[in-house]
Amino acid sequence: MKTSGFSAFRYSVLLGLFIMLASAKLSAEQMKQLGNWDVHYMALPATFLTPEVAVEYGIQRSKFNGVINISVLDSKTQQAQQVAISGIAKDLFGRQRQLEFNQVMEGDAVYYLTTVPYQNEQQYNFTITISQGDQQQQLMFSHTFFVD
Repeated sequence: MKTSGFSAFRYSVLLGLFIMLASAKLSAEQMKQLGNWDVHYMALPATFLTPEVAVEYGIQRSKFNGVINISVLDSKTQQAQQVAISGIAKDLFGRQRQLEFNQVMEGDAVYYLTTVPYQNEQQYNFTITISQGDQQQQLMFSHTFFVD
């Protein structure tokens, strides 16, 4: 669990969002309301991270490596939630990859990060299970990665 690097990570994510919005082939952060949670998620190439941020969070920067970032907020208070999170990435050939998320805490923010390798124009269908106490929800989304 990391607790430092708030400004570097935020800067990297904001830069990534700016680049994604400027590029028609990539999509920006998205949000789905699941039960009592607002679940924010994004998928981006690891090359969008600065080398310092990648090292700090143990992420290999590569044009063939994607980063999945998920945060869970209480829908009413918008407070970050600490949850148990796991998932599967499935490609169009049916091959599955188990996702292992790392929790990152920065001030009041809580992020869950994982990586997935990809080839150019590879699409993954993600199924993410989020649980806390007796509440369990599934986040499902698709993302196509492109090699820079």
